[in-house]
Amino acid sequence: MSGSTSAEPAITDDALLDGRVRLLQPRDGYRAAVDPVLLAASVPARAGHRVLDLGCGSGAVFLCLLARSPQIAVVAVERDPEMARLARENAERNGRLEQVAVVAADLTALPVSWEATAFDQVVSNPPFLPADRADPSPRPGRASAGVEATADLGAWIDRAHRCLKPKGRISVIHRADRLDDLLAALSGRFGGTVVFPLWPKVGREAKRVIVTARKGVRSPLRLSAGLVLHDEAGGYTKEAGAVLRGAGLDLAE
Repeated sequence: MSGSTSAEPAITDDALLDGRVRLLQPRDGYRAAVDPVLLAASVPARAGHRVLDLGCGSGAVFLCLLARSPQIAVVAVERDPEMARLARENAERNGRLEQVAVVAADLTALPVSWEATAFDQVVSNPPFLPADRADPSPRPGRASAGVEATADLGAWIDRAHRCLKPKGRISVIHRADRLDDLLAALSGRFGGTVVFPLWPKVGREAKRVIVTARKGVRSPLRLSAGLVLHDEAGGYTKEAGAVLRGAGLDLAE
């Protein structure tokens, strides 16, 4: 991804899914890379579904999801007002404004009853680290995106649970070393959980996992074979390259 706008020198104009998605994002803040593309590819959204994107940033996840599933409606929540503004602008630039509502709010400030049991799917790329484990970036945008502030991981899962319909699905991408925290937050309220490791290369430890689960379902957890991202030469594997160009990932239990 490369390029910049002349009118807004602090913003770059980037491409995802081989140019099918155009994304304005901060040059120096949090920048979307492959994580949102992989997360969006894991969501089995169908025509007519309502999808909640918690912590949408500049909109990379929901735009990639809409590129694959154009007949859905999205509500996106983002606490950073500038990122929420970019998410709206990106929705408009990609011709998705009628399908997307961006809410500039901290998820902890939303009323308990907000959009209760209203969504078929929730997607989220929450902050990766709790404050007591983090060495925050000096760049404010990166720090706020990467470190839990007003809401810990449990609060993100709580909000998803409130907003999902019965048997609705949550899909989250997170650090592999926080899998235990994520599974603990899901326990007792979600089932049919699938853990999908993202392997950097064959024989390397996974640094990211995608986890999907369904509200109120009792099916047991399943550990997937996952996806190897890079070959020995450092390029993307055939399978990873296909996903980055728009193919889906089948995580359904």
